[in-house]
Amino acid sequence: MQLTVRDRALADGLRAGQAAVDEGLLKATKSDVPFINEAARELTRTAGRRLRPLLVLLAARFGDPGAPGVVPAAVVVELTHLATHYHDGVRDETAVRPGARGPDANWDNTVAVLIGDFLFARASHILADLGPQAVRLQAEAFRRQVTGQILETAGPRDGRDPVEHHLEVLAGRTGALTAVSGRLGALVSGADPSAVDALARYGERLGMASHLADELATPTARRPTLPVLLLLAERVGAGAPERMDPEDRAGRADLADRELYELLTGPADRPGYAEAVARLRTHPVLDRAREETARQADAARAALSTLPDCPARAALESLCETVVRRADAVPPPEPGAPTAPSSSG
Repeated sequence: MQLTVRDRALADGLRAGQAAVDEGLLKATKSDVPFINEAARELTRTAGRRLRPLLVLLAARFGDPGAPGVVPAAVVVELTHLATHYHDGVRDETAVRPGARGPDANWDNTVAVLIGDFLFARASHILADLGPQAVRLQAEAFRRQVTGQILETAGPRDGRDPVEHHLEVLAGRTGALTAVSGRLGALVSGADPSAVDALARYGERLGMASHLADELATPTARRPTLPVLLLLAERVGAGAPERMDPEDRAGRADLADRELYELLTGPADRPGYAEAVARLRTHPVLDRAREETARQADAARAALSTLPDCPARAALESLCETVVRRADAVPPPEPGAPTAPSSSG
């Protein structure tokens, strides 16, 4: 994740730490099996923001950033993230070979699962050297991740608000690993217990905010996203009485919103799907999704209030601002523009 650090000593320390993490990832994914070696190492080279290792490195600044467990902890959380990425690709039927193009880009699901398992195994091997407390923390984070995935697959129970359900899913699927990133970084550096707890709370909310910002950038319905769920809430609400028949309540919703929702929840190759995604990008529900993203980022920033004022805290606060800016970068609806109208309008 892009981060501007004004303190030169911190910036230099983070660069050195990130280089050590990259080296640790290459070492951890080395295998005598050529296919595993190619697959796992390619993904580590194209992994994107490296948010979780960055959280470990910044959290360690509240203790001893040079402690021997800091870089291994950062490697562990990134390996776990990459393994989850593989498994999510199978669940979403989008397991794609990194860097591949054309009809041969898709991997067999079995291979994708096994590569993910390999990365989980390597993470566990490194984690064992960090001690039993670190193992327990990572195990709890993994439990929360899996629970979140189960909740997402099962869907909200009868009477549960789909938006609240979605946030609960994200707290597990995404927030659990960013929370343990902050917690492990502080723990292995010997930070004060209160700082460990604060950085875990920060990590969870920042992870959720970052994921919601991603959903704003790609608000499709291939899997539940906040913009689509907010659109659904408008579709079935429209000011109808709670006791009204669901079909009658849906009938009160704005026709344009109903058509948009039906297109978004249909197959991606359905005529009109691409246009529906473009319409959703300028729909008023995105403002509400931005508000929720900002709320999560504000909660992350608030978790830092008990920490000492220092360059590392400023950097963590800057990450919150980066996430909010990313969410705000999605173009809002312009006044008078021909967009799909809100059902409340």
